[in-house]
Amino acid sequence: MPTSSGSDGVGSTCRETAPVERRAWVALSVATLAGLLTTIDISIVNVAFPSIRRDLGATEASLSWVLSGYSIAAGAFLMLAGRLADQKGRRRLFLIGVTVFVVGSLLSGMADTTGWLIAARVVQGVGGSILGPSSLAMILPDFSDDRRSMVIGIWGASAALGAALGPSIGAVLIDFASWRWIFFVNVPIGVLILVLTPRFVRESSDPDARGGFDVVGVPAGTLGIALVLLAVVEGERWGYLSARSVGSVLAGIALVVLLFVRSARHHSPLIDLSLIRIRSFWSAGLGQIFFITAFIATILFHTLLLQELWGWSVLAAGFGVVPGPALAAVLGGPVGTIVDRVGHRNVVVFGSLMAAINPLWLMSTVGPESSWATTLLPAQLFLGVAVSCSFATYSSLGLRDVSPTRFATASAMLRTVGSIGFASGVAIAIAVFSSARHLGPLAAFDRVWTFLFCTYLTGAVFCAVACPGRIRQADRGRPAWPRGPGG
Repeated sequence: MPTSSGSDGVGSTCRETAPVERRAWVALSVATLAGLLTTIDISIVNVAFPSIRRDLGATEASLSWVLSGYSIAAGAFLMLAGRLADQKGRRRLFLIGVTVFVVGSLLSGMADTTGWLIAARVVQGVGGSILGPSSLAMILPDFSDDRRSMVIGIWGASAALGAALGPSIGAVLIDFASWRWIFFVNVPIGVLILVLTPRFVRESSDPDARGGFDVVGVPAGTLGIALVLLAVVEGERWGYLSARSVGSVLAGIALVVLLFVRSARHHSPLIDLSLIRIRSFWSAGLGQIFFITAFIATILFHTLLLQELWGWSVLAAGFGVVPGPALAAVLGGPVGTIVDRVGHRNVVVFGSLMAAINPLWLMSTVGPESSWATTLLPAQLFLGVAVSCSFATYSSLGLRDVSPTRFATASAMLRTVGSIGFASGVAIAIAVFSSARHLGPLAAFDRVWTFLFCTYLTGAVFCAVACPGRIRQADRGRPAWPRGPGG
């Protein structure tokens, strides 16, 4: 009977759709695990410095390069990796990135000299920069437009969770094993990702991508970004107005300008300049700098507050900063589901304002005898809500009007801009703290919290003015990328 046949057709379609959806959710889990792994690695090393110094006889200058080498490599290769992912395949680049990251982790754990460790960390950073842009781009095509903000929310929550879990996981591993295990633990997780990815993630790329590279623009852009990041992360040691710092920044900016000039003329540019004409893209890229700059410094100074002002151990301090980012991880998915209904602009402005309450609360409540439960815990919860509204929402806004064929390129450009915030946030906050240390620890913390409050508030104002409003229901589903400067 026709009705029976029709019913069987619907049932068959449902049975075919269910495995596809399950595969997409497993793919999201794989991408999120990879994002968590690389984000943890940024913060986990801090707690290992005393052990590494003792074991390898490292100097302060060489220890700083254990961090700097990773940060510079992770930021410098992002745009090249994103372009390659769209051209050659997102899954392929993701697998290469995970492999390089695992090899770098293994070499880091085996290091018996500081030079070996720094070189291995650079390898890790290159791996992280390769897998970063492709991790999100390879899974988004499997989800409908109305689910993408939620997917990005879940994926983005791993960044906040990783930043907070790093110190506590590192402290536990060092306590029960050795500093080498903060790197060795990445190996089995990376192997698991390498096994699951080919099975559950399908390949995707830009069908219109041209082969070849700009042999001038690619090295100019990569070296230019590396030089700017070098000046930021080494600024405190060199002196921010020293010849090395200023020269590094000027040379980096000159190379980046050359990159833009070449990208405007080359048939296969490193930067897709058409993306910069999309209002949602450029406003998200610039807006996230304010939030990331303040956030990474907030996490660091929460830890320093516990250790320097209240005398907590490294292990206790590591767990003392977990509640906020853990709350952000829990709220990431639900916030993602409401972003499209209330508008990206409203969510990121609210997130920045909630984050600004964090330093205000600490300025008004913290003292030498303060209680964690009545001072830092509420501040952490304000930060958790803020992060759930911010990290992933900036990514979602930045990709909102971008063609799916350019997801990896756009994601890489957003992450490159964000890496400047990650690198500069800690450097600026430490400089502010050091300049006021002679006034006493509490006064120095107050200076840092004032800087953080102003940065969060400036970000809120910028986003309120620059970010586009909610997409009208009539426009939902239409391709938005040809709109031009108005977004």
